[in-house]
Amino acid sequence: MIARTMSSMQQDHGERGGSCQNPAAPLYDSTEDLCCITNTFQYLQNSGWYWGSISASEARDALLKMSAGTFLVRDSSHPLYMLTLSVKTAFGPTNVRIEYIGGRFRLDSSSPGPPHLLSFPDVCSLVQHYVEDPPQPKAKPRPPQPAVKGNAVLLKLLRPLPQAFPSLQHLTRLTINHHTVCPDQLPLPCPLVRYLQDYPFQV
Repeated sequence: MIARTMSSMQQDHGERGGSCQNPAAPLYDSTEDLCCITNTFQYLQNSGWYWGSISASEARDALLKMSAGTFLVRDSSHPLYMLTLSVKTAFGPTNVRIEYIGGRFRLDSSSPGPPHLLSFPDVCSLVQHYVEDPPQPKAKPRPPQPAVKGNAVLLKLLRPLPQAFPSLQHLTRLTINHHTVCPDQLPLPCPLVRYLQDYPFQV
């Protein structure tokens, strides 16, 4: 995963660029956008690794002593972005902005041309896509190897950094999600099925 990153010593904010509205720009359904963004933040609140409105320096402090590949999601202080992925790399903590365009989320690309990064309907799906599978038993773990080119870095997400220790219910939900994508087919009471469906991710 190659994404545009920001220095860990800098805040993830920038100057507001003056631009004229493009009259030919497509119009988006505000109701669809609201639904998409609401679902994303509900998932993030359930994830445990969404840290809210902490600053870039606070994210850096939280990740500084963690192993490479540890990450969290927080609010972006840049006026044009909602969220930022903060991750510990072999070079230290860094930040990647998360773009929202037309009902889809993707990482801020370092490509000068059209972005080639995949987009997702919510941020948890995005993060889950980029999280590596854990090493197999007796296999030598492969640490993240950043490949630097300008301000681009190769990121490998390994484990989230929760704000607090996850509840036993949430840990059980993650375990079940690792083994099935159809919780409604499990022999469980309806409230438990709804609890599983409230967070259908593995990370």
